[in-house]
Amino acid sequence: MPVAMTVEELERFFLAEFPRTFYPESGLTIEAVWERGCRVRQAFRRVSVRPGGTISGPTMMALADFAMYVAVLAAIGPVPLAVTINLNINFLRRPAARDLIAEARLLKLGKRLATGEVTICSHGETEPVAHVTSTYSIPPEEGEEVL
Repeated sequence: MPVAMTVEELERFFLAEFPRTFYPESGLTIEAVWERGCRVRQAFRRVSVRPGGTISGPTMMALADFAMYVAVLAAIGPVPLAVTINLNINFLRRPAARDLIAEARLLKLGKRLATGEVTICSHGETEPVAHVTSTYSIPPEEGEEVL
C-alpha cells in the first residue's frame, strides 16, 4: 500500500496548518515516510534542556506526538482534525545532548482510530531513550454518518 502523503506534501501541510509548531527554526524535520510508519528528527536545542542537563520530557512527548501524526497522515492523507486521544510514554534512559530521532509505526489503522508506537533514540545510539504508545481519533469524512 503506497503512502497517501510524501515527505514534501507533509512538510507543505504542516507549514500551512501548524506554522507555530512546524517552522524552519523549530528543529523538527520529517526524514522518511513508509507504509504505516515514519522517521522524524528533533534537532538538539539548548532551550529543551531541563535542570540536570537532560532533554526535557515535554520535548520528547511533543516529538512522539508529531511522529505519530506524521505516520497517521502519511497513511490517510491530509486530515487536519485527526487528534491525539491517548499518549503514554515510558522514559527509559537519559538522552544524550544531541538530536533525537523518533520512529513511529502504526499497529492498527481503522476507520476512526489509529494506534501506534514510537521509539525515540539519541542520534547515533541504538538504545531507546523513550517508548511511546498513542492513539489518534480520525474524524468522519464529510457527509459520513456517525453512529
